[in-house]
Amino acid sequence: MLRTLRVFAWVLGILLLLGIATLTTVDRSPVQDRSSYQSTFADLDSSTWSSSTSNYWLAGWATINVTPDQPAELVGYSPRGPYTFVQDSSHVKALSLSNGTSSIAWLNYELLIVHPGLAEKIRVGVSQAGISLDQLIFTATHTHSGMGGYMPGLAGSLAFGGYDERVVEQLVAGSVRALQTALANQDTVSISYKKTSVPDLVSNRFIKDGPSDPFVRQMLLKRKDGKLASLLTYSAHATALSSKFMGLSGDYPAYLTESLEEDNVDFALFAAGTVGSHRPMPEGNTPELVEAYALAISERISADTSKVALQGESLLRTSKVDIQLGEPQLRVTTNLRLRPWLFRSLLGEVPAYLDITQVGNILFISSSGELSGVFYETWDALAQEKGLHLVVTVFNGSYIGYITPDELYDAKYHEVREMNWFGPGNGDYFDRLIQEVIRKAKN
Repeated sequence: MLRTLRVFAWVLGILLLLGIATLTTVDRSPVQDRSSYQSTFADLDSSTWSSSTSNYWLAGWATINVTPDQPAELVGYSPRGPYTFVQDSSHVKALSLSNGTSSIAWLNYELLIVHPGLAEKIRVGVSQAGISLDQLIFTATHTHSGMGGYMPGLAGSLAFGGYDERVVEQLVAGSVRALQTALANQDTVSISYKKTSVPDLVSNRFIKDGPSDPFVRQMLLKRKDGKLASLLTYSAHATALSSKFMGLSGDYPAYLTESLEEDNVDFALFAAGTVGSHRPMPEGNTPELVEAYALAISERISADTSKVALQGESLLRTSKVDIQLGEPQLRVTTNLRLRPWLFRSLLGEVPAYLDITQVGNILFISSSGELSGVFYETWDALAQEKGLHLVVTVFNGSYIGYITPDELYDAKYHEVREMNWFGPGNGDYFDRLIQEVIRKAKN
């Protein structure tokens, strides 16, 4: 009996030491009192924007197929193993824009996220190819049936499809080719903005009948020969397909862009919007019903003729806000979190920033955090007061988890408990940050 008690005491002691080494309590101090918060707003106050104007716009676009030769791991939901068939090819899309003085480009991927390691390799590849841009903006469709193989580290291996150098090399090469083609095909364009309400096809997935962002937002670029490109966003998560689906697919964004390109758009780039608390509302989760869901969105967009043309000079302004977040707080219970060293061992460094782009009176803000669309109504109203059209996207080359309203922080949802990596207080933090960015934009 004594021997058993000693063994039990040793085991208990080891577990206690392990707990002390790996876990600590959640920091619930007011986010406004933290030095990271104060430093970020001080930096934002003193930040500058690069700005140029002319009397014309140039744009070009391209799509490159980057489907692997051999099946890669599926990423999204829980680990599922390699895809067993190709439902939809995977693409990299590039959209370049210039006013003759400044030049920017969007790169878009049919992936869950754009990992910081992948983004850096792409930046290096673009630089080595001699491509010079004033701003490069990453976006993703956030499909939960896309390929993995681009996320290094322990967490990448366990849950996100691991790391495959061949996949990364193909994504880098495809990105460079897409940019080169887009830049080579640049021509003069006119630009317009369009905002279409599609409220019945998206909903708040945390609060029944709760607030949601119902709009598809588009920047439309039309060449003199009539060819038309669309950069569009929507806040519904790309989770329409079943979590048991084993095919490679771009989910509803792929079918939506295909439908638009079959209708009256020559090139469509879907960048995930404020998907942090929004779900799609298809009739079912088979490929056929997901395609029907995408077609319903496409038909609503095509029926809307309310686009607004950009007027005046060709103004292009860019900026970047680096966001200090303090210690990571990946929770294992309501009040216990992993210690920062363990978080970084699992996920590596996750820089946070906002990419800011003003095209005439269209203001783009791209976030590293998976923002919730429930903030959008306030942001939109503030932008409209300044005569601006606001477009918010996420997955900009880093990923810092969910950014949801702070009152949900202790709700029993996986996304706001385990995936809110730098809360509590991040809802207020990012809400105020984006409001201040809007205030700094030019009327």
